[in-house]
Amino acid sequence: MLSQRSLNRRTALQALKAHYRQIRHSTISELFSEDARRAEHMSLTMGELYLDYSKNRLTRETVDLLVVLAKECGLPEKTLAMFAGKKINFSEHRAVLHTALRMPVGGSVYLDQKNLMPEIQQGLTQMRILSDQIRGGHMAGYTGRRIRNIINIGIGGSDLGPVMAFEALRFYSDRALCFRFISNIDSSDFIESTRDLNPEECLFIVCSKSFTTTETLSNAYLAKNWLLEKLIHPEAIAQHFIGVSGNEHGVADFGIDISKMFVIWDWVGGRYSIDSAVGLSTMIAIGAERFSELLSGLHEMDAHFLHAPMAQNMPLLLGLVAIWNNNFLKATSTAVLPYSYYLKRFPAYLQQLSMESNGKHVDVNGKTLKISTSPVYWGEPGTNGQHSFYQFLHQGTALVATDFIGFCKPLHEHITQHNILMANCFAQSEALAYGCSAQQLREAHVPEDVVLHQVCDGNRPGNTILAKSLTPRSLGQLIALYEHSVFTQGVIWNINSFDQWGVESGKKMAKNMTQELQESPDRPDPESLHDGSTRKLMKYYVAHRDG
Repeated sequence: MLSQRSLNRRTALQALKAHYRQIRHSTISELFSEDARRAEHMSLTMGELYLDYSKNRLTRETVDLLVVLAKECGLPEKTLAMFAGKKINFSEHRAVLHTALRMPVGGSVYLDQKNLMPEIQQGLTQMRILSDQIRGGHMAGYTGRRIRNIINIGIGGSDLGPVMAFEALRFYSDRALCFRFISNIDSSDFIESTRDLNPEECLFIVCSKSFTTTETLSNAYLAKNWLLEKLIHPEAIAQHFIGVSGNEHGVADFGIDISKMFVIWDWVGGRYSIDSAVGLSTMIAIGAERFSELLSGLHEMDAHFLHAPMAQNMPLLLGLVAIWNNNFLKATSTAVLPYSYYLKRFPAYLQQLSMESNGKHVDVNGKTLKISTSPVYWGEPGTNGQHSFYQFLHQGTALVATDFIGFCKPLHEHITQHNILMANCFAQSEALAYGCSAQQLREAHVPEDVVLHQVCDGNRPGNTILAKSLTPRSLGQLIALYEHSVFTQGVIWNINSFDQWGVESGKKMAKNMTQELQESPDRPDPESLHDGSTRKLMKYYVAHRDG
């Protein structure tokens, strides 16, 4: 394994540091002036996607040196290891094979000398049968009424993936069906999501790989009790609940018929699980054929990442640009700005994908990192964000990298309005890159007393990703693009992008504290267990909860 010390001694890294010192004062405007074909040199197409990364503060030499760094860090070998089923998630002793889930029929992927494809195809067939039954109106609940309401209960990847994909592909969804997503342990989420629904017409999909996740099981039991208040008979549960899990005993103990359990394997990480049975609600919404198109898009980007030359590899380049912006320009935040109403949950999805994967402070050997790892991912759809935080992007003191995402052809007929939307996308990207100087403002006859207030320095780095249209296939390509970009960054930082021990640490503390809060008010004061602030907060909470 590569130690942090040896990473710092990488020839390419030293060359990049020297190169950075040479070009650090260059502006994006100057870089375009020096290379008339810059936009052509720093853009590429893959499938339905077009990536323009020319509005970043780098040169073709920068990219070449970053590619050399990726080679020196073993990215090609580690990519092959991931696709081959090697247990690269070494801290959990697991393979990382979400890419196998979108492998076309006829392919083969082996894990411990077992071909996974028959099992994967069997799972997809099981999903298709259920989806077709519900969409065709042939699935009834306990009282014989048609199932019309699909409620996904999960958290993390078991919620962010399904809700993101559903919202992104809502245009293609069956409008005769209602879809809801419950994740927050705050009961208000459950109450508001079910208050207008008839339990007789509801199907709950409980997604939890371990089937021990506190939030998911708490909400599942709320759903169970809510259902039985109306249907009374416990045997009704079997017709209104589906389990998506790797824990057969947990599913059975809850009361779900094992014949209605969909398997999610331990080699599928939660934040990479939208193409597994976790995506069941998505398949029901858009149909099996369109879900297959989503898988095809994911696989196409997988194949591109695996086989394309490094200098023309879209996910690899996106990841390397992120490394440059983060570790050299010190832009430790990335705003994801989709100019599509349908992608409103995509920034939140990328938050988990990147920050849970690469939010690590030690390398694979447990050595403390002295470099910044995952940037903070955040954002909102355009143009809403323009009237919220774009002021910060243009004139704030922090340097924020941006990813603009747009679509050439809308899913509606309002072309004039779509032109306005995309004009804003392009204009904001250009304005962040070039800014507006005091001289330009004076030439535009802006009053002198406000000139300095209106100056925008520009030189803010950003990418623009365009797709021809928002389809299941292009969404699949977009998801996989970021998956492999995140993987690329993790390899450069020499971290394990597929575990999440920080999450587990907080969950353990919450479990113990829950037990304390459930005890009677006259329990001993747990002074030895918590700090003074936490003890006082707990006392205040209990006093006002019970008062």
